[in-house]
Amino acid sequence: MLSDQEIVRRAELQELLEKGYNPYPAEEFVVTHHSQDIHDHHVKFAENRQQVRIAGRIMAKRVMGKASFATLQDSKGKIQIYISKDSISEKQETSVYEEVFKKLTSLGDIVGVEGYVFKTKTGETTVHVSQFKILSKALKPIPIPKEKDGKVYDVFSDVELRYRMRYLDLIVHPQVKETFIKRTKLVNSIRQYLDSKGYLEVETPILQPIHGGAAARPFKTHHNALDTTLYLRIANELYLKRLIVGGFDGVYEFSKDFRNEGMSRFHNPEFTQVELYVAYKDYLWMMGLVEEMIEKVALDLHGTTQVQVGPHLIDFKRPWKRYTMYEAIQAFTGLDISEMDETGVRKVAHELKIRTDDTMDRGKLIDEIFGEYVEPKLIQPTFILDYPIEMSPLAKKHRSKLGLVERFEVICNGKEICNAYSELNDPIDQRQRFIEQLKLKERGDEEAMELDEDFLRALEYGMPPTAGLGVGIDRLTMIMTNQHSIQDVLFFPHMKPEASNNPFEGLFISPEYQELLIKAGFLNTSMLKNQTPNDIYQKLKELHPDVSLEFISAWFD
Repeated sequence: MLSDQEIVRRAELQELLEKGYNPYPAEEFVVTHHSQDIHDHHVKFAENRQQVRIAGRIMAKRVMGKASFATLQDSKGKIQIYISKDSISEKQETSVYEEVFKKLTSLGDIVGVEGYVFKTKTGETTVHVSQFKILSKALKPIPIPKEKDGKVYDVFSDVELRYRMRYLDLIVHPQVKETFIKRTKLVNSIRQYLDSKGYLEVETPILQPIHGGAAARPFKTHHNALDTTLYLRIANELYLKRLIVGGFDGVYEFSKDFRNEGMSRFHNPEFTQVELYVAYKDYLWMMGLVEEMIEKVALDLHGTTQVQVGPHLIDFKRPWKRYTMYEAIQAFTGLDISEMDETGVRKVAHELKIRTDDTMDRGKLIDEIFGEYVEPKLIQPTFILDYPIEMSPLAKKHRSKLGLVERFEVICNGKEICNAYSELNDPIDQRQRFIEQLKLKERGDEEAMELDEDFLRALEYGMPPTAGLGVGIDRLTMIMTNQHSIQDVLFFPHMKPEASNNPFEGLFISPEYQELLIKAGFLNTSMLKNQTPNDIYQKLKELHPDVSLEFISAWFD
């Protein structure tokens, strides 16, 4: 059902067409200035009566008889315009003001104007309009906040609606753009840093025959021509390491990855990360690179290494604090689990009231303890290194510590933002690790890795010692832009299906008839049940002469 405002706007559209005005013109509208340009040079522009052509959305309109003011919002900000019957130039009919601007434009319409810059008596920078043109007629009303008696009304503040209709969120809250502008700057900062080191940016497959490179549940699809199952990648690690085998010294990729898991303020099924692999390096070298690179990101975005995140002032200045995994758990629980087997760690987990199940091996149990008691308390950027071998099937065994691997994560503001290894390049050891993962899958672990024979074959040709890194772009952006939720740094986050306003959706009634029923005033199925098929037929026939009594009768069978 159309709202009253939507009906009015469609009537305005029809009248414009009848008067010969095209509310959706095809030709280019040449923009010479943006609102911010005019404000930045307002003194000079006003003195010289600078001619400008600007375009934007009408966000406020004040009609005062023969003259009117309006506020235009473009991509850079807002500017006031002044338009009157007398201000329209001879090149354009004076009826444009009386018939088009005054009567047939609404808030939200996109218009183009030409005129000169001047100052009003109150000192506001304004464009004196001589040419006015509708560029796009808005058929839905913009929920622009209104203030009356000190109270604000019609605020578009529902978080779910803002995420679901980001286009509207960006119109009503243009400051939201700043988060995404900074996100792009963040990505460019990392790309510039890696390019400066001589590393090659590459692309690897998104559709993969085996989901590998991480412990996660994949999205599954089917390739009809090949009649084979494919998976949306959960990581690009194994393909990038194949390129190291092929002879590249350093490769990186900004990748869209997909994991079929739960959603939260830290998790979205589709996410972005950058992965980097550099030959002849190890995880200790990679720690230095990470510190330097992310310190640079903070400086590029904020001009300082200090970033305010909620109540915390986080400082990315090097060097960062370092703990081993066991040291961190002992520091925050008082318990030393380094020598415990799976039974002992499971007992500790129970004592710490951590939920466990039989699918969890020693590594999973340690991960749960760390995630519950350590990770949330690490606010400043902190390296956690030297993980139990059970937790890291793709990392190289530690050079001096039995049972551990050469791996680190960076935890910041209570969450992991990157993960890195001295990469496992022993094909025999790697095969055994994959076999252990298959055993976990047999125990019911849906996130255990698959055995990738082609990757093992690549390793058998020889991969040089390599350091590998993955940085979560979404989480890093959350920190660098002081956002509480991952949804706030994604233009279009995944949402649960939108509830339908159609009371007849899902019934055996065609969409055409559903629309007619709603127009006829039937608001629910109960109203239908209280009518005979013939009664409904007579009402719908008034709206459309071709309705079928036979079709309507079938609804009641």
